[in-house]
Amino acid sequence: MGNYRFILSGGGTGGHIYPAIAIANELKRRHPDAEFLFVGAKDKMEMEKVPAAGYPIEGLWISGLQRKLTVKNLLFPIKLISSLLRARKIVNDFKPHVAIGTGGFASGPLLQMAAKKGIPCVLQEQNSYAGITNKLLAKHAEKICVAYDGMARYFPKEKIVKTGNPVRADLVNLGIDKEEALSHFGLKTGKKTLLVLGGSLGARRINQLVESELVFIKNLGIQVVWQCGKLYYEEYKKYESDRVRTKAFIDQMEYAYAAVDMIISRAGAGSVSELCLVGKPVIFVPSPNVAEDHQTKNAEALMAQKAALMLKERDLDDRFEGVFEELVRSESKQRLLAENIKKLAMPKATEQIVDEVEKLLNHKDGKRG
Repeated sequence: MGNYRFILSGGGTGGHIYPAIAIANELKRRHPDAEFLFVGAKDKMEMEKVPAAGYPIEGLWISGLQRKLTVKNLLFPIKLISSLLRARKIVNDFKPHVAIGTGGFASGPLLQMAAKKGIPCVLQEQNSYAGITNKLLAKHAEKICVAYDGMARYFPKEKIVKTGNPVRADLVNLGIDKEEALSHFGLKTGKKTLLVLGGSLGARRINQLVESELVFIKNLGIQVVWQCGKLYYEEYKKYESDRVRTKAFIDQMEYAYAAVDMIISRAGAGSVSELCLVGKPVIFVPSPNVAEDHQTKNAEALMAQKAALMLKERDLDDRFEGVFEELVRSESKQRLLAENIKKLAMPKATEQIVDEVEKLLNHKDGKRG
């Protein structure tokens, strides 16, 4: 068989883009001569992130339906037809051997057109509550790689393979000791340390929480590594001190994870998968502003396994201090949460997804042979 060609689509958010890039990287490692093409939505972040990772990308004129009546909704049928025609041309020109979708609007037209051409399709669903695009595409897919149990609610059972979500390779083996990690941030050894994460851009409500509770947190003897996000750094950098490290963005997350004893985080699928690998006690504060409230459902899936705590944004003012202080004071609770979240880690996710892709390639080659 000659060189393989892989077409991948996933976008709109980092939660769809980074898994697609991780899958492409593993395919490239196994098939160095393969050709790759990504397909995204024209005005979304994948148009910048994918070329930065070294892959070509084509853009479709596509977006989702708004929840209320807007001009954008009136354009939706035109955008959809335009995207389907464009996707058909891309598939015809590139002639992929396999199409891989990781969610997001652009993957809908692309995988639909690939399936029509008889190209085997693999879906990867990151969340415990399946996204609308993947639910619509399920009938076209040969395999659907998931990260949670119970996904037969959304997809045909015989197509599901539980692989977990792709995570950054540098987090699979955290070979950094705690003292080295603390010294990286200029923090003291022998003190409990909290890591606060709100995603690369930051989370306004989590930042407001930390600002209002900083004195309370420090009075418990806790030091803080606070990733407040690029959008909010100017507002919060004034809190930097010998016990508080305020960062716009943490480039070397492996140091942050090794340094800390507990974590406050959003509950996006990528974050949840990383934190399972890290194996530290986590309080999730899900974003209520995401499609189908999937962050809450992700956090609830972990709570059901006694693997994390969750506080909804609306409960932070009333419940945060009680929940946080109980966690800080109970070594046994910290241990239980850490052990249980670690059990859910699936460090070989990317390799397993690519194994499924290769099975389809072999099946296709076998039919030709």
